[in-house]
Amino acid sequence: MTEYLAVVPLVCVWLGGIAAMMAEAFRSRGERMPIAGLGIIGLIAAGASSVLLWNRHAVSFGVVTADNFGLFVQLVLIVVGILTLALSAQIIERDEINAGEYYALTLFALGGMMLMATANDLLVIFIALEILSLAVYILTAIRRESREGAEAAFKYFLLGGFSSAFFLYGIAFTYGIAGTTRLDRIVVVMSSQSAGNEILTVLAMGLLLVGFAFKVSAVPFHMWTPDAYQGAPAVVTAFMSAGVKAAAFAAFVRVFLSAFGSLQPQWEPIVWTLSAASMIVGVVAGVAQRNVRRMLAYSSIAHAGYLLMAMAAGNDIGKSAILFYLLTYALTSVGAFGVTALVASRDSANDDLSDYAGLARRQPMLALLMTIFLLSLGGFPPTAGFVGKWYLFTAAVSAGDWALAVIGVLSSVVSVYFYLRVVVMMYMSDETSMSPVTEPSTASMFALAVPTAATFYLGLLPSRVLELAIQSIATIL
Repeated sequence: MTEYLAVVPLVCVWLGGIAAMMAEAFRSRGERMPIAGLGIIGLIAAGASSVLLWNRHAVSFGVVTADNFGLFVQLVLIVVGILTLALSAQIIERDEINAGEYYALTLFALGGMMLMATANDLLVIFIALEILSLAVYILTAIRRESREGAEAAFKYFLLGGFSSAFFLYGIAFTYGIAGTTRLDRIVVVMSSQSAGNEILTVLAMGLLLVGFAFKVSAVPFHMWTPDAYQGAPAVVTAFMSAGVKAAAFAAFVRVFLSAFGSLQPQWEPIVWTLSAASMIVGVVAGVAQRNVRRMLAYSSIAHAGYLLMAMAAGNDIGKSAILFYLLTYALTSVGAFGVTALVASRDSANDDLSDYAGLARRQPMLALLMTIFLLSLGGFPPTAGFVGKWYLFTAAVSAGDWALAVIGVLSSVVSVYFYLRVVVMMYMSDETSMSPVTEPSTASMFALAVPTAATFYLGLLPSRVLELAIQSIATIL
């Protein structure tokens, strides 16, 4: 039975998705069933099994590796999943979204993300990528009456199809060079790579980079992000922004810092360029937005640039900083988009900046929580965002990437403008928006309180989590 241990967390999550489908199938019209609870039970079981697998380095079928790196990301994704389901219970009832369909798709997507984080084979990474992508495409358009959602899902689907094709061609070229798609075997071949295959190697890395850059929303492969984040239900956007980015970066790191680690001088200039472009475009376009969700979408693009900066550095500080920042960004992003979901109503997204006018007078708790999340995204002490950015910039400086570090610091300073603009509108606007705001339920407050507490804990006492990040990244390098 030991050969199946690595897939136990995945099975728990997917069984939760199947249970949600079965519950919906047998639910009578008008009957209320705790379908979200079934998913949360599956996620708790997956979290417990991930903790028990720590330091065991279990391998299943030769292609799924439950090393500490994959388990760290899995635990991040499980936390994101629990918070998303807790927040969703109120939102999907308000928006009249089919509960069984929604929870099943969310859990299947989450399982795909977890598989992507632990896969040790390029083909398995591709399969995991398609599992999560297909589910997220449908979730983006799950409100069938929404024309914005349908348009966003269609754009996301088309561009995602192109990126998948690039990724698959990258796998084909890699197989042509190495004769295998297993990452632990590719690293051996690439370490002794001869000059005769240099062109094929560059092509393979370039095509794989395109596939990963699309999923992490790096410029110039970011075009889908603003439309998808705006068109999808806000709670789906929260799940997308945190989960997809964490899973994609986990696979990105495993492939390029491990399998292609010996070829870092070849791919580092490309990642450097993607990082700089993402930070610059993210903050410049974000400043011009009046739609809060589009602003947060461009913020997500900039944050992808910060993470790519640590990848380009490629040193020990940068490698551990990637995991720490994935955790901090995932929690903060779920919190910020969670607030936008509650500010929205059944009939309107209420995502214009003017809809947040006087929110501190209408819903002071939501305004306070949104302020905390925005300050963390901006990198203000004593929040987790400040510590995360400090380590990312330190990694760039330690590697001698002074220009990239300067770009990162300047873009972070500029981003403060559009984060604080929302805070000013909530607290200092003379006008008060008449847009209705959803009264948060107990589950919704729990889903926002956990990221809030984590934001301050990671900002004030980050050492323990940083140690775990260092130990985790060491298992794949």
